[in-house]
Amino acid sequence: MLQISDLHVRYATAEAVRGVSMSATPGRVTLVLGANGAGKSSTLRAAAGLVRSHAGRVELDGQDVTNRKPHEIVRRGMVLVPEGRRVFAPLTVEENLVLGGYSAKRQAADAVLKEVFGMFPILEQRRAGQAGLLSGGEQQMLAFGRALMSSPRAMMLDEPSMGLAPTMVESVLGAVRRMAESGIAVLLVEQNPDLGLEIADDVVAMARGEVVFTGPAEQARSNASVLRAFLGEAALVE
Repeated sequence: MLQISDLHVRYATAEAVRGVSMSATPGRVTLVLGANGAGKSSTLRAAAGLVRSHAGRVELDGQDVTNRKPHEIVRRGMVLVPEGRRVFAPLTVEENLVLGGYSAKRQAADAVLKEVFGMFPILEQRRAGQAGLLSGGEQQMLAFGRALMSSPRAMMLDEPSMGLAPTMVESVLGAVRRMAESGIAVLLVEQNPDLGLEIADDVVAMARGEVVFTGPAEQARSNASVLRAFLGEAALVE
């Protein structure tokens, strides 16, 4: 289980995240909604060790990983798939995946590679091709696969559908659902609330660096705090 408690993140004098608490449970998708600037990505980046938190605590299965170095957090079982996919374009698909399993022993990495190819057959078909020649959706699958190579217990996904063709968005979010069903705790920041709510089990809504709603996905659609956080005050005006 991933548990973020009373997290604060500052950039110079600006506090981007103010006392945020949220969690992700194995086998479930926790969807994080909020307008641009709400603090969603900063929360994920702090949990992953990419930016330093000013206060608060991040725990993975009860172990404190707050402000540890990113590679240490990956080794402990938590990985971030960043916005924009960021695959290594000149390298092959297989080389990208192998890099994702750098912390695993060779035999274990080979076994996980087979599992990744089983989950994403298109990657096996393209394994010898350059990653930069993949479509946007295929690159997102590769980013997922690269993260899975570390055998994570928790995955944080930052805007995985951004910039994708509508025909690919459902495939990508379907892959998110499958990863959760494999037993991984998934914390998902998603720009498309309607599709995100289709695959989510739990929802956290943020506004101005704070959590304004936490609850089951089925309650989120009708909750005014969620609408206000994602769409602004205008969403509440008939």
